[in-house]
Amino acid sequence: MVIYWLSKNFIIMTLPKRFAVVLSGNGVFDGSEIHEAVMTLYAIDRNDADYQIFAPDMDQHHVLNHLTGEEMNEKRNVLVESARIARGNAKPLSEYKVDEFDALIFPGGFGAAKNLSSFAFDGADCVVHPEVKTAVLSTHKAGKPIGALCIAPVILARLLPNVTLTIGQDQGTMEALTKMGAQAVKTKVREVAVDLNNKVVTNPCYMLDSSIVDIAKGANKVVKAMLKMMD
Repeated sequence: MVIYWLSKNFIIMTLPKRFAVVLSGNGVFDGSEIHEAVMTLYAIDRNDADYQIFAPDMDQHHVLNHLTGEEMNEKRNVLVESARIARGNAKPLSEYKVDEFDALIFPGGFGAAKNLSSFAFDGADCVVHPEVKTAVLSTHKAGKPIGALCIAPVILARLLPNVTLTIGQDQGTMEALTKMGAQAVKTKVREVAVDLNNKVVTNPCYMLDSSIVDIAKGANKVVKAMLKMMD
């Protein structure tokens, strides 16, 4: 809670803005990119806002060994894996209620393109998980900001018409965004693309050669731009 003193007798108290953060598992190759997820949470907190982590209660598309890149013969649950990053405080995405939050944000990682959508396999013809679709469309309809990092903007390209996004400078992915009806803009690692009409903010993160400092600064710019849209 932020408190402003107006005089000796009166104060105004404002509640912090609330972000719903949607994760897709735990690990860059089959879930959420951990640096992006943590730096998003850090950016929200350092800007005096609150967050709640959500994830679909579903099996991951597959599980990869992050040392070798090989597929492992096991199953993992997206919500359970996301709870590792959330220190246990993760809720099923089915419980997301747009009226309880001021913004929605998606860190990247291949889970956004494998679990939250099928972009990794179907490209511009991808489908989006129904709960993700509901969360995005209800937030957009309510006129609340939506953020996405790294590869996660492909979800918004699939769902929102005429949206301006960035995934960095990868030509193939930019062409897929264009095919889905989005306007894809090239940005550098710490730059953000801001679509004021749709209240969408995106940053390329690890779609470009980046350091963890780059990720922190990019996530912070996304959060700051989203907070400005709430004013």
